[in-house]
Amino acid sequence: MSLRSTQLLLFGSPKAGTPLMVAEPTVALDLPLKVVAWEAADGKVWLSYNDPYYLQQRFSISDELVKNIDIVAPLIYQAFL
Repeated sequence: MSLRSTQLLLFGSPKAGTPLMVAEPTVALDLPLKVVAWEAADGKVWLSYNDPYYLQQRFSISDELVKNIDIVAPLIYQAFL
């Protein structure tokens, strides 16, 4: 089997993630946070990740706790620009 260029980045912090898992243990399904960089058939490279506010809705995370993980977009922006 062949696979076009693909990289998976995992990042997280026990200090940030543990309070979320205490509040809603099933959020551990999506922690640590992940970003996949993948090459499309046309050669373009894309970044994909689950938005923290999607995870907030999916797991009924409070506004206060979602702040622990809403750093993903700024990190991606800084890393790739």
